[in-house]
Amino acid sequence: MRAARSLGVEPESVAERRIASDEDINTPVSPIMGESANARKLHVGCYVCSMLPHVRTIECVPNISGGRHALVIDRIAGAVATTRGVRLLDRSSDRDHHRTVLSMVGHPAPQREAVLAMMEAAVRLIDTRTHRGVHPRLGAVDVVPFIPLGDATMAECADLARLVAAEAARRLALPIYLYEQAALIPGRQRLEQLRRGQFEGLAVKMQDPTWRPDFGPATPHVTAGATVVGARDLLVAYNINLDTNQLETARQVAAVIRESSGGLPHVKAMGVPLAERGIVQVSMNLTNFRITPPSRVFARVREEVEARGARVLESEVVGLIPAAALADTTLEALRLPAATADRVLERRLEAVGYRL
Repeated sequence: MRAARSLGVEPESVAERRIASDEDINTPVSPIMGESANARKLHVGCYVCSMLPHVRTIECVPNISGGRHALVIDRIAGAVATTRGVRLLDRSSDRDHHRTVLSMVGHPAPQREAVLAMMEAAVRLIDTRTHRGVHPRLGAVDVVPFIPLGDATMAECADLARLVAAEAARRLALPIYLYEQAALIPGRQRLEQLRRGQFEGLAVKMQDPTWRPDFGPATPHVTAGATVVGARDLLVAYNINLDTNQLETARQVAAVIRESSGGLPHVKAMGVPLAERGIVQVSMNLTNFRITPPSRVFARVREEVEARGARVLESEVVGLIPAAALADTTLEALRLPAATADRVLERRLEAVGYRL
């Protein structure tokens, strides 16, 4: 762990003590974290879950560069599902984006093992050199964020992110960049900055000493590129589909609404084609859904789309959505499918053993 020490990261044994709970984090519990009989309250959004005292729960939402080959994704997701002490809450794949988003929860130590197993499988099975999708990516495992739930803290998630990054780099000879709250180098907080140039531009980018990775080799992995690992708050991955095949319309709308162009606060947006459906999409991350909820985004997108002579067909959530993000609206108002009710984070947590 010398590389970790030189970058200001605690040695593994120290960091593990910081993120471990008072319980034995490897003790089998039922079915995710613990039996709720001796529970205290864990607040997630506007809901309440109950679980064992002192248990710190962390969500991880890996984004994998593959969404068209079910058997490949089965094996990658299986590495998570078979890890003791971690529960796979959701798996969302998209063929046009050629991307899969996994949602998993667990204690820090089992989460670390599950993520490392998932990364090993993805690096073995995905060749980014042949990957073509509409979503930007740096490698086979594009990004791995850790998210605090309940009593877990952002500092604990940052510790865990750095531990995973160091170990993944060592095991897989994979360049790893740290981002958001785990970042150690100024200017590396924003994912889009790290991802600029994508996999294809990575070799040239890494020749610049300012873009040396936080962990791992200073050249891209031949087939897996590089991975970004970090810690962040909950966000909503939210897409709106338009009834047109004019990509420029989606791109113009995305430019108007995204924060970096002077649009809505805490909104990242891009316009992409959905070739298999012959339409276009405004694809977004809402990084603070309490300030800018989906309802506000939908209204603004619809206004901009209709001003350009097109219509909104529908919207969709990628992965899971916190209940608070839907508190001021309905699925019908957002043109979300009825099945989105089952994509509420708190509902999935309850389904695998929490009591709301």
